[in-house]
Amino acid sequence: MVIALTALEESVSSEIDSRFGRAKKFMVYDLEKDSYSFIDNDQNLNSPQGAGIQSAQTVVESGAQALITGHCGPKAFHVLETAGVPVFLSEKINLKEAVEKYRKNELKKIVIADVEGHW
Repeated sequence: MVIALTALEESVSSEIDSRFGRAKKFMVYDLEKDSYSFIDNDQNLNSPQGAGIQSAQTVVESGAQALITGHCGPKAFHVLETAGVPVFLSEKINLKEAVEKYRKNELKKIVIADVEGHW
């Protein structure tokens, strides 16, 4: 299974980026192979609108089957939900810890966006 996580930096010791659409990077983690790569999200950092939708499409296109982030707005959540990618929330911990919490089923799965758009 492949999961995506929002990241502040390109390192497994980086913290989860609390903002989904304007996250600096995404870490794409393959749980079976115990390997990962990073995707830059530069195109959405300063986007005046549509950052959540574009970021959600990036996550879907990465092949991720789940997302771990700090927060997720309504438009991004809709794209992810439509693609069958569940969203899990994590406090600001490092990416490695978030992966372990996911494996232990300790993260909260949301069924609706937890913040307003343009948060």
